[in-house]
Amino acid sequence: MEPVIWVWLGVLVLFVVCELITPTLTTIWFAGGALVAFVMALFKLPLFAQIAAFFAVSLVLLFFTRPVFTKIFKIGSAKTNVEGLIGRKAKVVSEIDNNRQTGCAVVGGQEWTARAEDDAEIIPADAMVEIVNISGVKLIVKRLRESEEKTL
Repeated sequence: MEPVIWVWLGVLVLFVVCELITPTLTTIWFAGGALVAFVMALFKLPLFAQIAAFFAVSLVLLFFTRPVFTKIFKIGSAKTNVEGLIGRKAKVVSEIDNNRQTGCAVVGGQEWTARAEDDAEIIPADAMVEIVNISGVKLIVKRLRESEEKTL
């Protein structure tokens, strides 16, 4: 076999190993380009064509398929602490009344200002609520039904 075949095989392995070490979906696309160049080298196509194909395939994969896969696998999109609160349960420690701008709830040992999702609803102290949104530094909550409270 020609030395260029071994070079492309080495480049392919290098990019795959780099992707395994740092799973950011960046170097895997260059591995795709190296694979195409490797196959071209097996068929003894000119070196300039192999190099051009390597860059063309790598860049096409990087720019057109990476966004799709990062969205599917949610690469690089970790929830922040605040976003992680949505969907959690909290205990109301002071009555929530949106009209009077009052109310606090405790979640994860921290006390937050809380407002009801429905402006007309008044949620009494000691009730259990679910966090449905965060607005600034306020929890937007909805009251759990009594059957849901008992399961906690």
